[in-house]
Amino acid sequence: MTIYEIIAKKRDGGELTPAEIRFFIDGYVKGTVADYQAAAWCMAVFCRGMTAGETAALTEAMVASGETLDLQGIAGTTVDKHSTGGVGDTTTLIVAPLVAAMGIPVAKLSGRGLGHTGGTLDKLESIAGFDVQMDQARFVAQVQAIGLAVAGQTAQLVPADRLLYALRDVTATVESVPLIAASIMSKKLAAGCQAIMLDVKVGHGAFMKSQAEAEELARAMVAIGEKLGRRTMALLTKMDQPLGNAVGNALEVEEAVAILENRTLYGRGRVSPDLREVSLALAARMAWLAGKAETVAQGRMMAEEALRSGAALAKWAALVESQGGTWLGGERLAESLPQAQENCRIGAPVDGWIGAIDGLAIGRAAASLGAGRVKKGDPVDSAVGIVLHKRIGDPVGAGECVVELWHNGRGVTEAQALVKGAYQWATGPVAKPPLILGEIR
Repeated sequence: MTIYEIIAKKRDGGELTPAEIRFFIDGYVKGTVADYQAAAWCMAVFCRGMTAGETAALTEAMVASGETLDLQGIAGTTVDKHSTGGVGDTTTLIVAPLVAAMGIPVAKLSGRGLGHTGGTLDKLESIAGFDVQMDQARFVAQVQAIGLAVAGQTAQLVPADRLLYALRDVTATVESVPLIAASIMSKKLAAGCQAIMLDVKVGHGAFMKSQAEAEELARAMVAIGEKLGRRTMALLTKMDQPLGNAVGNALEVEEAVAILENRTLYGRGRVSPDLREVSLALAARMAWLAGKAETVAQGRMMAEEALRSGAALAKWAALVESQGGTWLGGERLAESLPQAQENCRIGAPVDGWIGAIDGLAIGRAAASLGAGRVKKGDPVDSAVGIVLHKRIGDPVGAGECVVELWHNGRGVTEAQALVKGAYQWATGPVAKPPLILGEIR
């Protein structure tokens, strides 16, 4: 076979065989397939799509392009969780220790933030000394010791995805469901966990803007996981307004820890009930996927008990200590995290209710303060960010503080404009929007 024949076959709507897909992926990683040929292949897939079998074969070939983590020595069913990205989404920091506290080993490889979305590694690195770079032996040993590890993906895992994504990013082929699904699931499968929980975000602040798009992606990813031998489930969650009230690395850590400490208030404001609810919903399903709970409802009760008893908080402390972080809980929490030097409060212009919040605009505002990246490798300011004091459906009085910007002097004017434009005001009561839109098993 030749790469020309493979491109032409997909261009004409044909179904590629697993051998043809492996030939393409192997050649691209080794350099025998040129960028212009890979770009043509990506565009053919973008225009013609892929069958479920093709998508699974692509995922498997991408996994085989590099190393995989061997978690077989870990007792119990290992679980992983992935979010498709959003604003104020700090669920990993809550869910990982919460699930580990239920006796389920969590082996989590995470990424960094780009654009308006935050990255788990950036949030963890706002904690002084926290080390996210772990080799395989140390990663596995920590999961065996405390039931939990959260680290960065190594360059040896799924090199095909790194190469393909960089190419798709500059050839207008990112928005292809088979390519997105294979990109996400190849990394999850290479990470070695036996069960995978997917949180697929829907709305203005998410990559997938409509529920139909999100369902298509979720079904594709669940099908890949099941076909390749992993118990997989997807939860569709709303991402119009930020999930948490804190947007920014250290600020999000503060809010997440407040939830683990069973508090409704923390140093900057109040905890988002939506963040707590999605975290519990994900943890409940992870317990079911791992076989620890017979039903999701039972998993929910177990998760609530692990939170209430303090077991989840103890796992968090063990995680930070094991990965070199300096942690002072309770009233001394702020001493463990960097602090912005200045703050700016934005008040409501009228009496009324919060009608809508554009999560994308809030994420961009936080990035303009320095909390995010425009391109990979850009530095971030861990201390800065945004705290929401009001959410959709909340009543407000004219002049009442709605949002607070925590900053170090960078991008304040731009952030203010973005935040003010993100809010819509209503003259009458507004219903709280639905949070969980469905699940795919």
